[in-house]
Amino acid sequence: MNALILAAGYGSRLAALGAPKPLVTVAGVSLLEWSVRQAASVGVRHAVVVTGHRAADIEARLPGIAYRTGVTIEACRVADWSRPNGYSVLAGAARIEGNYLLMMADHLLSAGLLEVLAQDMHRPHGAALAIDRNVVGPAIDPGDATWVSRRADGHIAAIGKQLACYDAVDCGAFIATPDLARAIVAAMAGGAAGSLSQGMQRLADNGMAATVDVTGHWWIDVDDPHMLALAERMAPLFMPAGADSLRKAVA
Repeated sequence: MNALILAAGYGSRLAALGAPKPLVTVAGVSLLEWSVRQAASVGVRHAVVVTGHRAADIEARLPGIAYRTGVTIEACRVADWSRPNGYSVLAGAARIEGNYLLMMADHLLSAGLLEVLAQDMHRPHGAALAIDRNVVGPAIDPGDATWVSRRADGHIAAIGKQLACYDAVDCGAFIATPDLARAIVAAMAGGAAGSLSQGMQRLADNGMAATVDVTGHWWIDVDDPHMLALAERMAPLFMPAGADSLRKAVA
């Protein structure tokens, strides 16, 4: 099983910590390493990590992460990390044949959440997004969340940060087929800036954007100091097996 992990952005709200955002630590382990380890827990054996801002610093850590997790890691550097995240998807997806688990390096996800999502790995077309129907709570930042409005059949009707009406929130994890990259390209050809959400909206408009309901499973987007502190307190909820030995290895 393959994974694509996006780790190219700046992360301005955590910049004061000094480390590039994917290398900010929770319980002594970098966000990026948590992402790889969580992916490994559901059967991922190869991951493409898209880098951009401070790429050299992040890429220098990849051999160690690969050694500790047993996942082969391939770095894919984007030339302009300031562009929307759909460009990172396009760069990374070009290195992967077939379907893949798509993750954000700054999202921590419980093993149970990924196990539910991974059941859709062999979907024949489109993409499936992990969604949470609980749209309020301490781990959800309403000013930064990506909202989802679903059709009666559970497929996405609309997705974006500015939705006025919604019934779920995007958890930052997807099962993608090659259709997702094609949809991002098509959205850009139609004038879109090139975000992942715009590609998903393109799929949604064609009835090809499914949702996987993971309500009740823990996750958090570690995007600012408040969420980082919350993740530290909640770390036991997402730590995969072997976390104690992992912390000792990284220390």
